[in-house]
Order: sequence, then structure tokens, then C-alpha cells
Amino acid sequence: MTTLTVDAPPASSRRRGAIRRRQNIGWLFVTPFLVVFAAFLVFPLIYAFGMSLFSSTLATGTRFVGAENYAKAFTDPLFLGGLGRVLLYAVVMIPVQLIVALVAALVLDTLATWLSKLSRLLIFAPYAIPVVIGALMWSFLYSPRFGPAGTIFELFGMTAPNFLAADSIFYSLVNVVAWQWSGYYMIVIYAALRSIDPSLYEAARIDGANGWQIATRIKVPMISSSMIMVITFAIIGTLQFFTEPTILRSVASGALPADYTPNMYAFALAFSYSQFNYAATIAFSLGVLVFIGSFGFLFLTRKQSGLK
Repeated sequence: MTTLTVDAPPASSRRRGAIRRRQNIGWLFVTPFLVVFAAFLVFPLIYAFGMSLFSSTLATGTRFVGAENYAKAFTDPLFLGGLGRVLLYAVVMIPVQLIVALVAALVLDTLATWLSKLSRLLIFAPYAIPVVIGALMWSFLYSPRFGPAGTIFELFGMTAPNFLAADSIFYSLVNVVAWQWSGYYMIVIYAALRSIDPSLYEAARIDGANGWQIATRIKVPMISSSMIMVITFAIIGTLQFFTEPTILRSVASGALPADYTPNMYAFALAFSYSQFNYAATIAFSLGVLVFIGSFGFLFLTRKQSGLK
């Protein structure tokens, strides 16, 4: 009588099969995100880029123009003027937000009482307010006729300053954005500070370091990667400046034209003048500049951020 024996598959094959099954399960969970990501980001970007390669007018109809729209965009004084304004905002606004967030995080990191938790909540609260609602609130506060500032100045028989005038709207917007985002950046920096080993502070105190030296020579250098991340977020957000000036435009008495920022210019082209192809060109050009700016900053700070 002959006995047949069937060899079991080797252990390596079983391991590969188990790994493949786990990978398939992982892709199953990731698929919904990929579908949403493609539907609301990848496909719109492809569609916008396709639109930017055409021109549509009543006289000539729709025709393919290639890079002609991009050549026009980078010589358009309205687009370049808006781009210059957002770059100026980046130079002023990003340091303001970073300093406020860093100082608040360093102060809160030294507190160990219930006041620390309350302070974190109060500083973070403006970020929890929707941007549109926050801008509407500030439009009321800035109003020289209905805002509290105007009432206070009138009580002393003084003329209330117009925070929405052309010569002051820049700083008014800087204040709005700093108020809105500094709390979020503070939380990021504070979380990085809490991850530092406290024994380093104890060793520094034994060596005679004071609080200022611990903050500037230990804490700040050790959270440089988080600081780089915060600055990158701020660069991206500032170059895409749109919501706050758009909301304040209705009450700013002409201080904020429709082409004040590149995003506002693209919005006006599309929905006020129906120049959808050129609006797509402006939006895509701005996206490319945002990518170049953020990638260039990350490349220049790759040692501080830990990237190689």
C-alpha cells in the first residue's frame, strides 16, 4: 500500500501571503480617501489646467492657445501687483504670527497650574471660529461708526480712526490673520515643547542657565523642525490670501479692489467677467508659485527640519 504525502507550503510563502492579505486590507481602508482626494483635488486640478490652455471669446469661440495665457499672466500688472502684495503680507505677517505663537507657547510651557490649560484654550479659541465669521466680527469692530472703537473715541470728543481706510487696511488685515492663526501655531509649538525631556532643563539649571538661556539655547533649537512646519503652513496660507480681504471688501470703502490678491483676482475674472480660462490660468500659476515657494523654503531649511 502506497501512502501519498503532500508537502506544506514553505513558511516564507505563507508569510508573503499574509503580508499580501494585510496590504489588500490596507488598500481597502485607504480607497475611500483616494476616491475623495481624486474627485475633489486631482481631477479639478487637471480640469483647471486643461481650461488654462484654451481661450474662449464670443468672436473667436473656444480655441487652443497653449502657454499664451501663462505668458499673459506673468506680464499682467494686476496679477503681479496682487502677488507683490501677498509677498509683502508674508514678510510682515509670518514673523508676527510666529513671534506671538512662540512667546505664548514658551510662557505656557513654564506654567504648571490650571491657568495654563485655560490660557491654551483662550489663545486657541480664535482658530476654532470660522474664518468668515471672524472676518465679519472684525469688520464690525473696525467700523468707525458702529464699532466699539468709534464709540470710545466719541466719548472723549475725538474722531475715531478709520481702520478700513486705504492707508491702514494692510495692518488691519495683519491683525485679523494674526488673531486667527497664532493660536493654532501656538498649539503646534507647544506640543513640540512638551516632547522635550525635562531632564535637559534640570541639567542646564545645574550648570547655571537661567530661564532665558534655557528658552533660547535649548527649547527653541530643539523644536526647529516644528518651527519650519509652522512657517511652511504660514507661507502657503499667506500666498493664498483670500477670505479675510474678500469679507472686509464690502465695508472697506474701496480700499480693497477686486484684484487685491491673486486669488481675489481669479475669483473676479471667473464670476464677475466670465473669463473662466484666464481665471484658471491665474489660479494654476499661483498654485505653481506656492509649490515653488514652499518647496524652496523646505529645501533651504532641510538641515533644521531634519530632511535630507
